[in-house]
Parts: sequence; structure tokens; C-alpha cells
Amino acid sequence: MSVQYQKHYFNVDEYYRMAEVGLLSARDRVELIEGEIVEMSPIGSTHGGTVKRSSAFLNRKLGDAVIVSVQDPIRLNDFSEPQPDIALLKPRADFYSNSHPVPEDVLVVIEVADTSLDYDRNVKLPLYARAGIPETWLMVLSKGVIEVYSQPKNGKYQKVQRLKRGKTLVSPTMTSFSCRVEDLLE
Repeated sequence: MSVQYQKHYFNVDEYYRMAEVGLLSARDRVELIEGEIVEMSPIGSTHGGTVKRSSAFLNRKLGDAVIVSVQDPIRLNDFSEPQPDIALLKPRADFYSNSHPVPEDVLVVIEVADTSLDYDRNVKLPLYARAGIPETWLMVLSKGVIEVYSQPKNGKYQKVQRLKRGKTLVSPTMTSFSCRVEDLLE
């Protein structure tokens, strides 16, 4: 006789209740992806430095035109609330203190891929495309490139650009924004 196993998928409200009752704590590096609680990779120094460098640059370059959100949740739907490394959000007077951003609030999501490249590319990018996030940058540290994904349609990004050092990144979404790849990557 075989045993049937069933997975239980959590929604965002249940996920937050788990934190309220102490099943999850602030020390737990987890995010909710398609109803599953997923442990995130530890942040190495190269990854952390890239996030800090990029967020400082983006804050200087974009000023008050956007809110630069670092490793904060975005509520994509009732079953997914990832915490991208950086998100460029539409300005809001409350700085999103009354609710987490939703896809309509997001201009660009940025993931820094060190040990998480396959997961970021094969799980998180399609999740962002299905949610209609207009643009996602994948910073591939091992190759020193930034992949710019845009034009989400039918759950996939239709356009991909791969930019190396020495090239200029021109945002398809924020048409007045451009920078050199090395402004963001060490």
C-alpha cells in the first residue's frame, strides 16, 4: 500500500500569522513563493556589497523619482511575496508603510545572482513576468553581466538584453534612466 503525501500551500495572510505566533522570526531568511515558504541563500560579502553599491548609486542617480527598496517584500498575489534584492518603486507619500508594494507599484526589480542564479532565473523571473512587473534586471556576478528583461507577456519576458562592463544600460521602462554596467557591478 502506498502512502499519499499532500503539500499544504500557504497564502500571504497565513504566512504573516505564522510570524505573529512565533513559527517564523525576523532571523528566518524566508520568502513566500507560490504558496511555499522558501529559505533564501545566505548573503555573501560580494552579493551584499553589490546590493549596497547599487542601491547607493540608484539613490544618488534617481533621487526622489523612485523609492529604492532593498530586500523588502513585494506582494505579487495571494500566494507569493518575494523579497527582491532591490526594487525601484513608484513614489508614495507613506513610503509603503501602510501596505507592501504590489506589481502596479513596481518599475524595476533587481536580483543579484551569486549562488542563486538558477533559482533567480528559473523561478523568480517567471514569477515577476506573470505578475506583470515591467522590467527585471538579473545581475550575474560570476559573469560580470546584467541581464535586462522587459515586455512581460503570457508569463514570460519577451525581450532580454545581456550587458557587459563597458556597455550602457538604458531602462526600457524608465526611459530617462541610463547608467554604465560598472556603476552597478564592481
